[in-house]
Amino acid sequence: MKPRLLLVDDDPLISDSLAYVLATDYDVACATDRDGAVARVRAMPSPPTLALIDLGLPPVEHLPTEGFRLIGDLLAHVPDIRIVVLTGQNEESNARRARALGAADLVPKPCDPGELLAVLRRAATALPAPAAPGSPALIGESPPMRKLRSQVDLYASSSFPALIEGESGSGKERVALLLHELSPRAREPFLALNCAAISPSLVEPTLFGYAKGSFTGALQSKAGYFEDAGEGTLFLDEIGELPVDIQAKLLRVLENGEYQRVGETQTRTSRARIVAATNRDLRQEIRQGRFRTDLYHRLSVFTIAVPPLRDLAEDKLRLLDHFRLQFATAAGTRPFALDDEARALWLAYPFPGNVRELRNIVIRLGTKLAGYTIGAAELAGEFAPSDAPAAAGIDPAAAARAELASGRPFSLDAALGAVEATYLDAAIEVSGGNMSRAAKLLGISRSTLYSRLEAAGRAGARLGATDSADAIPAPGGRSGHPPP
Repeated sequence: MKPRLLLVDDDPLISDSLAYVLATDYDVACATDRDGAVARVRAMPSPPTLALIDLGLPPVEHLPTEGFRLIGDLLAHVPDIRIVVLTGQNEESNARRARALGAADLVPKPCDPGELLAVLRRAATALPAPAAPGSPALIGESPPMRKLRSQVDLYASSSFPALIEGESGSGKERVALLLHELSPRAREPFLALNCAAISPSLVEPTLFGYAKGSFTGALQSKAGYFEDAGEGTLFLDEIGELPVDIQAKLLRVLENGEYQRVGETQTRTSRARIVAATNRDLRQEIRQGRFRTDLYHRLSVFTIAVPPLRDLAEDKLRLLDHFRLQFATAAGTRPFALDDEARALWLAYPFPGNVRELRNIVIRLGTKLAGYTIGAAELAGEFAPSDAPAAAGIDPAAAARAELASGRPFSLDAALGAVEATYLDAAIEVSGGNMSRAAKLLGISRSTLYSRLEAAGRAGARLGATDSADAIPAPGGRSGHPPP
C-alpha cells in the first residue's frame, strides 16, 4: 500500500497539480482549510504518514496563523506524523517557527516536483530512533523533574484515576506509560487513545464497543477500549476534547466501573485504571461549559503536572546529550557537539515546543552536521524567531556580534524587515483583521500601514483601500500564491 499523505492548500490549481504529481508515490487526501484537514484525518481508516500543508489558509490567507495552528492540530491527532510546509510565505522567520512547532521541513513555492518528492522521502525516513534499552525513564535532575519522579513513584501503585497536565510536546504520554510500568498492572495491557483524533460520532463505540447491527457498518460485534484494557491501564490523551455527552458516560465508568456497548442492554464492568491527560486548563473549560465539573473531580484524584522544558535549566543539556547519542547510534554516525557559546544559547532558549521540538532539532543537526562542532550562529538558525536570544534574556549585542563574526552573509535591511513584518502580522492578528485598529496599535496611519504591508510583500495589501474596509482583501478571494 502507498503511504497516506494529507495535502492542505486552499488554491485548487496548486492542490490539483500537486495531487497529480504525488499520486504515483502516495495515497493523497486533500483539504482546503484547518477544520477540513482535521476532519479528513479523523475520517481516515488509518492515520497519514505525511502531511504537506500551506501556511496561508482561510480565513486569514495573508498570514501564516492558520498554518501554524494546523501543525499543532495534526501533531495532537497523529503524534508521529511528519509535516512538510509548502508555502509562498517563505520568510526565514516562518520556517523557524514551523520547525519549532514540529514541522520536519519547509519548501517554498514555486518548487521543483522532483525536489519536493525528495524532501517528502527524507521526512518520511527521518523518524526519531526508538528509546535505547535501559535508558532513564524520565531524564533530568532539576527540582521540577525530581518532583515529577516522586509523584510518579507515589501514585503508580494506586488504582485511582490520575490526571496529567502539561503543554503540548512535554511528554505526558511517557509519564502515563511510566505510571503503568511501575504499577502492579505492568503485565496487563497499556492502551492509549487520543480523544482529539476520533470523530465525535465514533467516540462512544470506540471506548465502549458495539453490537452487531447497532449502526450502519457494524457488521459484527466489537469490544471497545475499556474491554480490551482488561485490568491494565487506559490512557485517554487530550481528554478536554471529549464531547460533553460522552463525558457523562465516562463518569459512570469512573464511579462504578459500569458501561454498555452501543446497541446492547447488557451491563459490563471495567477494571482498568484510567489515566487522562490534557494540555488545556480544564478549570477554564468548566467555566466555559465545555467540561463537566464532576468528571474533572473524579479524574483528578491524583494530579501530575509535567513541567515545560523552559523551566528545566541544565536538564536541557542532559536531554541534548541523550538524544544526540541515541540518534548517532541509530544512524551509525558520529554525534555532533556544541561549542561553549552554542551550549549557553541552548540553555537560554525556552523551547516553546518542549521535548518534541528539542528532539526534532537534534535530528536535524545530527543529519546535517554529524561529527561537527556547532557554533552559536549555526544553532540560532534552528530556533523559532519570537524566542530569539534577546527575547530569551541573552545580551542582544552579544548575539549580534556572534552573528556578524560567523562569516555568513548578513543583510541589515533584511533583518530589520523581518522584525517589522513580525509586528505587522501580530497587529493584524490582534486586531482581528481590522486595519484601522491595527494601525492604531502600531502607532502609524492607515495609509502607512498599507504601504509597509506592500513593502513587506504581504498578499492582498492595497494602498487604494477605502476607509470603510476593515481587512486586507486577497485578489479574487484567494491568497495569490504562485503554482508549484
